[in-house]
Amino acid sequence: MTTIGLIRHGTTDWNVTGRLQGQNDIPLNEAGRWQAVRLAERLRRERWDAIASSDLARARETADIVAEAAGIGPVRLEAGLRERTHGRLDGTTLEERIAAWGPDWKELDHGVESDELLFARGYACIEKLLREFEGRRLLVVSHGAFIGVVMERLLGPRMPDGLLRNTSVSILERTNDGWLCPLYNCTSHLPA
Repeated sequence: MTTIGLIRHGTTDWNVTGRLQGQNDIPLNEAGRWQAVRLAERLRRERWDAIASSDLARARETADIVAEAAGIGPVRLEAGLRERTHGRLDGTTLEERIAAWGPDWKELDHGVESDELLFARGYACIEKLLREFEGRRLLVVSHGAFIGVVMERLLGPRMPDGLLRNTSVSILERTNDGWLCPLYNCTSHLPA
């Protein structure tokens, strides 16, 4: 059985202000670094064989902190694990979107990467990693929309509810019968 630990990156200033980050290369803020250290302390007590990450700064920095503390590495950077691009919406807040395109801004074509394209790109990358790390335990540090779309497509109606929190851990296990999700959106390493 192959196990994947999907981790959402730590908090950034753009998370705090509600800006769509997309594929902008935004670093972690101090809170995000603190979250990553807490996550690393948790994962140090578990057995993981390898770690891969989106090459965007917020995911890469989270992965580097985890890899160093947990003795996993080196971090394998993969552009295929990047967040969805929101096209011209990247970098904007809800208020800015309404001001620029009106209250029906969601109805316009902004060049947002579709769920289908995101899953095709992301799952191709994950499949490549699964072939390399078959039967092992692999951590993947990525982004909220990316993880959500991949999990939804793999689990279908068994997909748990809830917005993924920063540095949350979700576990996927690949068995002969398909995918299982024994853990979703767990932030037990953070205060309530």
